[in-house]
Amino acid sequence: MSARQPGKHAIIFIFVTVLIDMIGFGLIIPVMPELIEELTGLQADDAAILGAWLMVSYAGMQFVFAPIVGGLSDRFGRKPVLLAALTGFTIDYIIMGFAPEFWLLLVGRILAGLFGASYSTANAFVADITPIEKRAARFGLIGAAFGVGFTLGPAIGGFLGDNFGPRAPFFAAAILAGANLVYGLIVLPETLKPENRRKFDIRRANPLGSLMQMRKYPAVLVLMFAIFLMLLGHSVYPAIWSYYTDFKFGWGPREIGLSLMAVGFSSALVQGGLTRILVPKLGEWRAITLSLILAVAAYALYGLATAGWMVYAIIMFAALGGIGQPALQGVMSRIVPPNAQGELQGAMTSLQSLSMIIGPLVMSRIFSHFSEEEAAVTFPGAPFILASGLTLLALVIGLSARRHDPGPAAGDDPTHAMSARPATARAD
Repeated sequence: MSARQPGKHAIIFIFVTVLIDMIGFGLIIPVMPELIEELTGLQADDAAILGAWLMVSYAGMQFVFAPIVGGLSDRFGRKPVLLAALTGFTIDYIIMGFAPEFWLLLVGRILAGLFGASYSTANAFVADITPIEKRAARFGLIGAAFGVGFTLGPAIGGFLGDNFGPRAPFFAAAILAGANLVYGLIVLPETLKPENRRKFDIRRANPLGSLMQMRKYPAVLVLMFAIFLMLLGHSVYPAIWSYYTDFKFGWGPREIGLSLMAVGFSSALVQGGLTRILVPKLGEWRAITLSLILAVAAYALYGLATAGWMVYAIIMFAALGGIGQPALQGVMSRIVPPNAQGELQGAMTSLQSLSMIIGPLVMSRIFSHFSEEEAAVTFPGAPFILASGLTLLALVIGLSARRHDPGPAAGDDPTHAMSARPATARAD
């Protein structure tokens, strides 16, 4: 364990770690369609299906290994897990940058999925060092790091792709991931106290086992099912955004990069600033409700958009829905005890991975079907309409969890959040 103790700057360390990680991830998004088309000779609608398989391979590995990684972080600490994840990402980007054939892209994503635990461990890191009543705001700050990363990453990736070819962003991402690894080795503190560690148990460290552990917390279990539906809808963005905007509006890497830059900037503004203002004022459950209602509307509007400029108007509107995710994380993290935060985040990552296995395959095939020339109805926005329906169902199910929340006033009074569970509770 590192001798460095988490101080007031610990949250800055993890913010920068997530920021650099997401810049690297965002760099490659605008050029992925072009690279797949270059390696396979396929057009955008068919390339979208192969792009979905890349996501599925990544998500499938995370589905299996995220609970193991979460359990290991509860046993050995957050820092070694984060560093292992960063090492995996560095290797992944190098492999993808040199890949002469599509199957090597697939190998790269499999490796990334094996090591891709940085986000869930970062959330456990935040839970370790943050008082319960402040966690929604802190989770929002991590969400802001994602937003800033997506602001810078796709814009830089689009520029590099236009000027130096579709492989250049992969090497830039490898450099950033490697720099992030060095940064973590030097300055990242360990945050999991020895008294909050627990033995590693393979019976719990698997997708089914970690989810079964959440049965102890009914509100968490119901919310996790709602979150799965929400994530299933959200998978429409990475699955078809680049292909949808290419097909419908004729956008290239530069335009795709700029649109993702707008998504990232607006998300960072909401999660890094408005979340800490709105969630305490609204309460966690009202924030969750408002967020999902806005998401339902935004998906539908994306699917019905008829011009590229409309996308930017919808992005600004949809960003307000970003206050819900930190509120959801705040509810669940205050219910689950300190020595099971990694397990909770591992279970959440498994759900996210499962949604990324199912979602891209479904969304890309729906997009491909409704984009074909011989389709009875040409409607490339159909996946966004499906995402809207899934999110509406998530809203209904999520609100049913409110009655199971042990917090006073169903968790809507942040001044009483500390009494949601005893500080000494453990998940041994």
